[in-house]
Amino acid sequence: MKPEGTMGFLLRLASVIDRGNQWLGKKISWLVLAMVLLGAFNSIARFLGPYLGRNLSSNAFIEAQWYMFSLLFLLGAGYVLQRDTHVRVDVLYANLSRRGKAWVDLLGGVFLLIPFCLFGLWSSWPSVANSFAVREVSPDPGGLPRYPIKAMILVCFALLFLQGISQVIQQVSSLRESGSTAGDHSGETLS
Repeated sequence: MKPEGTMGFLLRLASVIDRGNQWLGKKISWLVLAMVLLGAFNSIARFLGPYLGRNLSSNAFIEAQWYMFSLLFLLGAGYVLQRDTHVRVDVLYANLSRRGKAWVDLLGGVFLLIPFCLFGLWSSWPSVANSFAVREVSPDPGGLPRYPIKAMILVCFALLFLQGISQVIQQVSSLRESGSTAGDHSGETLS
């Protein structure tokens, strides 16, 4: 039975958020290959350069590799949370019932994840805005602009915030369903 009314709307919203983070996570996974290839090129170029009498690598290539890693981490955080593959200290969590895990995830989302994301957005904004205002660039010769990658900090917190909202919605729905069907679970502890 599909939930109707407000919960149905919220679950559809959560589904849209999930699909968005899934789509982005799958797209940026290709950065791993690009990052490895660029890293290999940088290593080979630094090794061969002196033998050929030319500098085959540059600070821009080295920074591009660093930027790709940053993008992978920053843009992939929401995807990792959505897939539940983030680092979790599950000494107690692993032994909880499905309902117990839903409560931990709900309370963690409401009291830790969402406030952390809002704080991250609030505290990062001045630095990112300043970086854009001065069109910050790398201090290294031939380096890349820094302000676009700094903007990804805000995008990361926004994606995590949205995924946190999705997770909270899903946990509330799960708790409502398990509460209404508490008699249907044979042997499972629901609290």
